[in-house]
Amino acid sequence: MKKLMLWVMMFVATSAGALFGQDIVGTWQGSLTPPQGKALRIVIKISKSDDQKLKAAFYSIDQNSPAISASAISQQGSTLKMSIAAIGGEYDGKMGADGNSINGTFTQGPAPLPLNLARATPETAWTIPEPTPPLKPMAADAKPAFDVATIKPSKPGTPGSSILVGRGGSNLFTTTNTTLKDLIVFAYGLHAKQISGGPAWIENEKYDVTGKPDHEGLPNISQLQSMLQKLLTDRFQLTFHREKKDLSVYSITVAKAGLKLVKTENSPGNLPGFGGRGPGSIAVRNSTMSDFAGFLQSRILDRPVVDQTGLTDRYDFQLKWTPDVNQSPQPGQPPPPAAIDAADAPPDLFAALQQQLGLKLESTKAPVEVAVIDKVEKPSEN
Repeated sequence: MKKLMLWVMMFVATSAGALFGQDIVGTWQGSLTPPQGKALRIVIKISKSDDQKLKAAFYSIDQNSPAISASAISQQGSTLKMSIAAIGGEYDGKMGADGNSINGTFTQGPAPLPLNLARATPETAWTIPEPTPPLKPMAADAKPAFDVATIKPSKPGTPGSSILVGRGGSNLFTTTNTTLKDLIVFAYGLHAKQISGGPAWIENEKYDVTGKPDHEGLPNISQLQSMLQKLLTDRFQLTFHREKKDLSVYSITVAKAGLKLVKTENSPGNLPGFGGRGPGSIAVRNSTMSDFAGFLQSRILDRPVVDQTGLTDRYDFQLKWTPDVNQSPQPGQPPPPAAIDAADAPPDLFAALQQQLGLKLESTKAPVEVAVIDKVEKPSEN
């Protein structure tokens, strides 16, 4: 009996050692089924860099997704962990004893979804289609306007809001469920507190806007704002004057411990992307610090944000924090839910920025421009 027990113990130890040494490098594939959606085929290619560190490329082939680099990947024994900051995704999996399967979950929002992967062979590997080539940037010296634009009231009860450009490989500008104040904030790079005057409907009535630029290519931020400014003048008859006021603001700087961001690889163009993953969670792609400061002031914080980092590169990252019920970013938007009192709850926004990104957010006062509305009308007919 003692000999049998010794043999069993030796077998377990040998198996564990073999599992620990399994090579995870290769092509892995499996299907992900989002809530109320069709299954999406996912391919993850794991390789090693010159310094033998793991790296991975993520593909959602049914969405014709280009390769998206993992921002972090690690293997501890049979456990695989991977972060894909560009889309706010996290994968946690455990390799099977045969080394040809990984059972795990993919999280891109409040709830994880099952994503079980199989090691692909030349015979079983799914074909990865060529991604739609990114739209070429609009000429830098172009001064575009919208050739055609429609403005219509949003459907009542529509959740959320969005401002997008380049959807479906085109250079269309679209907004969903946006108030006139939202559009002014975006067009002029302001915080809502930097807009004064105007009737109540500019904060309460919501519109869907679609605009086709009169120049080819994807506009940059300045060109996009210029087109929207012209639209607001033409269709809403918006006029205003500027005044300087001392306001409470936040300044954003690099923390003493240093920056914890990874530069964007294979930049998809000259525009940033900001995707909400539920309260207290965002995925950021291809963003400068100036872009990020603008996003914070327009969607998250209760006052203007001044970028004082001196950084000019573009970055991909994700940020998770516990929202403060006192931070109501825009009039008409619901406040964040009450903070969760749990040991594993994320830190508040200030601590999360410092711990996760190496950025420091401080309250201060500064003279800023305020737009005082002189005239505005409801939009003219399309």
